[in-house]
Amino acid sequence: MLRLKRVYEPAETEDGRRILVDRLWPRGISRESARIDAWLKEIAPSDQLRRWFGHAPERWEEFRSRYREELREHAPLVEQLRNEAGDTTITLLFAAHDSERNNAVVLKQVIESYQKESYV
Repeated sequence: MLRLKRVYEPAETEDGRRILVDRLWPRGISRESARIDAWLKEIAPSDQLRRWFGHAPERWEEFRSRYREELREHAPLVEQLRNEAGDTTITLLFAAHDSERNNAVVLKQVIESYQKESYV
């Protein structure tokens, strides 16, 4: 099972394995209070893509497309997350204010589509 959550929200037992999927460490939060189990910054959008997107809603669709392309290079990590999510609950953590338009949303969609069919 896959869940999404802002890293600033309190950790809960239901979170299962907590994985930060941002390239940069979130501002104003200590490693202890974040209570993460893994930080997969290599699966996050490239610095170039992250800067270009800038969380501008009008760039969301293009960001999704470009990030999906970048994720092709990390297919083994995507598959690893898919396998783990089949066995236990995984919560993908992100720092963005927008909980509907961020890289964790795209990553979750990719992992779920990977589960249903081969990753495209």
